[in-house]
Amino acid sequence: MSKRSSPVPPTKTPTAIPASTEPDEYFVERIIDSRVNEKGIKEYYIKWSGYDEKDNSWEPEYNVNSPGLIKAFELEKARKEKEEKKTKLTTQNGPGKGVKRKSDDKKQIGFDRGLEPEKIIGATDSPGELMFLIKWNGTDEADLVPAKQANIRCPQIVIRFYEQRLKWHAPNLEKPSNE
Repeated sequence: MSKRSSPVPPTKTPTAIPASTEPDEYFVERIIDSRVNEKGIKEYYIKWSGYDEKDNSWEPEYNVNSPGLIKAFELEKARKEKEEKKTKLTTQNGPGKGVKRKSDDKKQIGFDRGLEPEKIIGATDSPGELMFLIKWNGTDEADLVPAKQANIRCPQIVIRFYEQRLKWHAPNLEKPSNE
């Protein structure tokens, strides 16, 4: 999704944008990187919509009128930095030094947690497969679990889930009046 941005144009004329478009505004396709220049001004390395990669340019933050793209970029950058720091810490401490290895860091979900299911909160057809959102006994957490697993591992809870959602329509047993 592109956003309006900089009045400072990339070096070449776009091939995908007609000449009749407003010459003062260009569209940010994505933010690739960021830095603080020698004057202390934050800049973003911009991929311009309709331009080649060779036309990417560093633009000061005040020229980039795409707050949503900036926020998404900064959040992703922070996530990557946190992951790199965590990986570096694990590597420095080595195995058995009280820090979880990256492979151990994966949280178990569903029935692999060894918890008893309490109830099914909802259902979805998430990745093309029926999934149940199951709340577990003794915790406030819930996990998406394939319905095929739930049907086998906790059939009574599955039945209760469906029974709670049944709507019965009773037939009208009154005789129609012939008045």
